[in-house]
Amino acid sequence: MKVQTKWFGEMEIGEEKIFTFEKGMIGFEDKKSFTIVFDAEKGDEAVIYWLQSTDDPALALPILKPELIKEDYDPIVEDELVNSLGQNIKDAQLEVFVTLTVPSDLTKMTCNLKAPIILNTDTMKGIQLIADNEDYLVRYPIYDLLQSRKDGE
Repeated sequence: MKVQTKWFGEMEIGEEKIFTFEKGMIGFEDKKSFTIVFDAEKGDEAVIYWLQSTDDPALALPILKPELIKEDYDPIVEDELVNSLGQNIKDAQLEVFVTLTVPSDLTKMTCNLKAPIILNTDTMKGIQLIADNEDYLVRYPIYDLLQSRKDGE
């Protein structure tokens, strides 16, 4: 299927790479179909991915794997919500991402540890939910951390 993307133009995306969010995303409840897009030139070294809506070309959320920011990231979530991603969830291939906010002043960049996105790559279902962890912030500052990791390479 051809998908218009916000940052990469028109792309051919296989149906097997489309995730269904039955409840939509927080703030975008009417958007149910997404795919993950990244800079192919960076390959496995890509840090920032895009959760691209296949329903709305203008909706592309920057995401990253939370363990890059917080190695011990372990959101406490309701089992009932996670179980909506499919049966045998304990054995499923789950991917967890957090959204980024990238303002014009990059030093104010944050990620949302409070509302992770969980994808089941077996069933191609996704959900965004609210973690019960009290110490996880909606606007967790990450610029300095990303810079220190980049400088350390």
